[in-house]
Amino acid sequence: MIPAYIPSPSQGVWYLGPVPLRAYALLIVAGIVVAVWWGGKRYVARGGRPGVITDVAIWAVPFGIVGGRLYHVITDHQLYFGPNGAGLAAALKIWDGGLGIWGAVTLGALGAWIGARRAGVLVPPIADAIAPAIAVAQAIGRWGNWFNSELFGAPTSLPWGLEIAPQYRPVGYEQYETFHPTFLYESLWLVGLALVLVWADRRFRLGHGRVFALYVLLYCVGRGWIEALRIDNANHILGLRLNDWTALLVGLGALAYLVVSARRRPGRETVLTRPGHDEPSVEPEPYVEPEPSVEPEPSVEPEPSDEAPRT
Repeated sequence: MIPAYIPSPSQGVWYLGPVPLRAYALLIVAGIVVAVWWGGKRYVARGGRPGVITDVAIWAVPFGIVGGRLYHVITDHQLYFGPNGAGLAAALKIWDGGLGIWGAVTLGALGAWIGARRAGVLVPPIADAIAPAIAVAQAIGRWGNWFNSELFGAPTSLPWGLEIAPQYRPVGYEQYETFHPTFLYESLWLVGLALVLVWADRRFRLGHGRVFALYVLLYCVGRGWIEALRIDNANHILGLRLNDWTALLVGLGALAYLVVSARRRPGRETVLTRPGHDEPSVEPEPYVEPEPSVEPEPSVEPEPSDEAPRT
């Protein structure tokens, strides 16, 4: 019998001896692995050097994780430092959930810039190659919210409503059992977004960072309507959640970049390396004209004579 709702997982942590294996952390790691693998393949297909994405990821991933956590703690500071806050120790427990995509992208971009400079390559081609892979990584990571029973939406009686245990229901919603699975909505939106990016990149040969800008724009559109469904505690400005304002401003910035960049730099870049860091090439050996071979002239046998030899 198919249940009329999406059940919550029975647990989100498994123990390998004394070591806890948390679903949230495992899914984040899985998303990073997929992003680096697929982003690397896309970068090579665009003419890049193999291994560059891995080298850049060594810098971008730690920066992105720190940035994501900082954004979450700053924008939801009352959860940790307000009245009855969980305290500084809880703010450092990244495995319990809480990564803000805006902070992750901002500091992750800084890390990518550092890694790209060290590798001698340009950032925009890397951003365009990795953009669809980042969307897929986010889609995978969103399932960590399901395991943590967090960031769900308003109550709903739809067949795909998410069952939430009583201890995880917000104050004022204790009487409801099923809620909008916003983690699922965002995950599906991100998968569709990745497919659109791949199609647009091939169809219009996007370059100069426009694939990444399109990713940011479309993600902001999706995040806007998904954010409107959520009921978790959040700071509001002029009646809108802070993340809604962030999505609006960042999305407009991405749209402006798409328009201006398309006019100033149409097409796709042909150079992926920084000036003075050209890819090593193998010089062809100089062509040497072979000396003509001289064939010996055929010897001519003397014709026989009827005269008798002289003595």
